[in-house]
Formats: sequence, C-alpha cells, structure tokens
Amino acid sequence: MNYNEVIKSLAQSGLESNYEQLEKIVSEYIEYSKKTNKVKLALQLQSILKNTERKTSTGQNPLVKAGSEAHLARLEDRETGELILERLNSEYSFADLITTPRVKEELGLFIEEHRKIALLQRYELPVANKMLLYGPSGNGKTLASYVIAGELHKLLIVVNLGAIVSAKLGETSKNLARVFRRAAAENAIILIDELDSLGKVRDYSQDHGEMKRVVNTILQLFDYLPQSAIVIAATNQKDMIDPALLRRFDTSLGLDLPTPEQIRRLIDLTLKSGLYRFDKPKSAEQLTLSAQGLSYFSIQKTLISAIKRSVLSQSNAQHDLPGKAVIETTVWQQLLKEEKEALAQSTD
Repeated sequence: MNYNEVIKSLAQSGLESNYEQLEKIVSEYIEYSKKTNKVKLALQLQSILKNTERKTSTGQNPLVKAGSEAHLARLEDRETGELILERLNSEYSFADLITTPRVKEELGLFIEEHRKIALLQRYELPVANKMLLYGPSGNGKTLASYVIAGELHKLLIVVNLGAIVSAKLGETSKNLARVFRRAAAENAIILIDELDSLGKVRDYSQDHGEMKRVVNTILQLFDYLPQSAIVIAATNQKDMIDPALLRRFDTSLGLDLPTPEQIRRLIDLTLKSGLYRFDKPKSAEQLTLSAQGLSYFSIQKTLISAIKRSVLSQSNAQHDLPGKAVIETTVWQQLLKEEKEALAQSTD
C-alpha cells in the first residue's frame, strides 16, 4: 500500500474511534493536500470525513451505543454554547436579491471562485473566503449571505456574536474555535452577525484583556480557515470594528438604502405571484418615491401589511374575491408614514 492509501486507511479507521482529535488532523491534512496540488487525495479524504460524520449522526457507527443520540445532541450543545442561532440549507438565489449592480457583480465573482476552487488551486491562486457586509439594518446583509449559501449549496451556520459576547466573555474564544472547526470539517459558511459588538463591548469598559483575546482568536481563526470554508460577517457599524479584523476580509461590500428604481423592483418582486393589483397605479408610483429613506425590509413589511389589511377588508364586504385582490394605496401610504415616524423616534 502506498503512502496515500495509508493516509486514507488511517482516516477511515481513526475517525470512527477518536473522532474529535482525528477530525481536526484530517481536516488540516485535507487543506495541506489542496495547497500541495494533491487535489484527488484531498477530495477522497473529504468524502471519507463526510461519510463518517453521516454514520455517526444517524447512529450507524458501530462504536456509538444504542440510545446515545441524546448524548451526541448534548455534546453538540456544549461545543457551540449559545453562539449558533441556526444551521440551515438556503434555497435563496440571485433572483431573490435586489441591490446595486456592483454588489451583485462582487457577489457573483465571490461565488464563481468557490464554484471553480479546484481551478484556482491548480494555479496556486488564493481563494477569497472572507466577506464583510456592512450598512444600515434591513438592506440585505443577511439575505446576501443566504444567497451565497443557496447558490453554492453549502450549509449556513448563523452565529450571533452580540447575543453572548458581553455575558460570557470567558467562553467566547473557545466556543468560536469550536464553531470554526466544525464549519471547516463541513465546508460550511459561517455568518457572524453583529461583528461590531466586539467594539461595543470595548467601549462599555468591559475586560479589555479578554476582549483582546477574543479579537486575537478571530484573527487566528481567519488565518487558518480552509479555503473551501467561508466566513461572512455582518455589521451596521463598520467604524467600530478593529482595523486588524477589517484587513483580514478579502471582500467588503456596503449595502445601502434602496433607490427609487430598486424600490420599484422590490414591489414587483413582492407582487410577482400576480394575485394583487393597486387600486390607483399612478398613486402607487408616487408611493414609491414616498418610500425613499426606508430600508428594503421596512418597505416590503409595510407593503405586505397593506396587502393583508386590504384583503381582509374586502373579504368582509364579499365572501369570494373575483380576480386579483386590490391593494388600497391609502393604507400603504399610512403605513409608510407610521414606519418613518417610528424610525425617527428610535433615533432621537
């Protein structure tokens, strides 16, 4: 048996008996194999790793005793703590995202690099796998992450750093390392929400030494992240992020408030089912201009609320609605006004 066969046999037998330690070793060797142009070996080891994980999770592993599924679930909870909000497979695509041509182009190039990762590695070219998305809330940062995951058919692991970093500083670095290790083994995408929370904690006079350790941990995790894994970070306040962290991102994209043209496209996307129409199309065009200054999320939320109120109101007048439901533009106008007033009060 040649050297490559020995490595494959070691991975196969080792992962089934001492999973956590050997998972890390094999993941590192997979990355090493890719960097040294041993692409075929890397793919074979990756297949062994995934097959072994599948057997473990379904109880097929002969070393996992019957009735131990609850133990495995507790182990997973202990590893990730409160960091992971959700693990999901996204079905979103570019058709679901409305943004500027530049943002779409950059997202497309990022996705293309990962679709053709073997080609880039063959020529010893680096693969961009760390992206920062910034801008006001409600303008598509999370949706853009879902689109990347959907287009690449990768698992998305959503991490909310802000929810736990101030309460459990002593555990944050350790939990982050575990999440990154898991994502690397699964070739998954990590979405870190509220990355600016690191800066907020620093400004709130928390333990600066511990905060520095958390930032250093993230820097190290970024540096050793396998190229097939992806990290996407989202923030509403880019200026609060440590400059050393900012420099680690391969791509930084700002997602801003929608223009009138983008608002019209958002309306068309929301009404694409063909079940609704505006009672006054000309007034609806004026409302598009009135919606300026609101985020994509706020505009779509108020439009959907207007549709629901209109449908409910019309259903009281007649049991069966013939044809398309009519959207009352006066209802949407009022909801847009209330949304702007609520946002103005929240910023005072």
